[in-house]
Amino acid sequence: MVKATHKQQPEIVAFGEAMVEFSQRCAGGTDYLQGYGGDTSNFCIAAARQGANTGFISAVGGDRFGRLLLELWQQENVDTSAVRIDESAHTGVYFVSHGPDGHHFEYLRAGSAASRYAAHDLPLDMLADAKVLHLSGVSLAIGTAACDAAFDAMAHARKHGVQVSFDTNLRLKLWPLARARATMLDVIGQTDICLPSWDDVTALTGLANRDAIVDFLLARGPRIVALKLGSEGAYVATPNHRQRVPAHPVSAIDATGAGDCFGGAFVARLCAGDDPFSAARYANVAAALSTLGFGAVAPIPTRAVVERMLGETSAAGIGSHA
Repeated sequence: MVKATHKQQPEIVAFGEAMVEFSQRCAGGTDYLQGYGGDTSNFCIAAARQGANTGFISAVGGDRFGRLLLELWQQENVDTSAVRIDESAHTGVYFVSHGPDGHHFEYLRAGSAASRYAAHDLPLDMLADAKVLHLSGVSLAIGTAACDAAFDAMAHARKHGVQVSFDTNLRLKLWPLARARATMLDVIGQTDICLPSWDDVTALTGLANRDAIVDFLLARGPRIVALKLGSEGAYVATPNHRQRVPAHPVSAIDATGAGDCFGGAFVARLCAGDDPFSAARYANVAAALSTLGFGAVAPIPTRAVVERMLGETSAAGIGSHA
């Protein structure tokens, strides 16, 4: 069971890097839409839009992009009290372009404020009083200081009975596979809720069968695994039960951040008391709806929109398990 918190205390806190996003409006075009990204920030905002009380742990530069991110979180009701402003570093930026084989990312993040976040900067009281701490493979890969801080945050959270949620989000531009594998498998051993993507986890484990993958992950310690399968939905497993939860069918425009939206919605519903399979059905709808617009943040749906779509889907008899 997740632990109770005070009303003012974020129940879900995430650690990582947020970035300002520039997304190409059309393939080959020179017109870019300014938005926001960063996997753990996307996660936090998605959870907040589903009604969860969230907080973000990070650093931004003392620049215009950092101010924009702070304004975004405040608008989204994400607690920013644990976000440092590093006047001597910049805020990360990335560009999304679109082509026939999907979307491509280019990052300007080396030496960013978030990568310099250190263990002594951690908000220990916020961590101890949360229900869930969320982090990702990117949280670990952006810098040595940030990686050390992530491990200290997990240790402090677990000491106080706080659950750890982890999304693999493997980015081989940030670190080599061997280091990523060793570090992430260590983290998965300290994780309660594991949110891997298919491409990530097959690279990390060398396995290509979904039951073998969830067996491998569950054996390391998580009590819930939600294996994200893209257009096929999610394969959700606990030590006692597993099933595929089908995706919600949509005509996607831009899938940027859809996995982060799934994670935020999934954990928000777990904190609200849903079982993992109901939470995944909800999160699949949220993630699908987030692909109907451009950018990682702007299209994330609210709880009211997701619940309305769930009602319409249920009435139409859509959805089956395999």
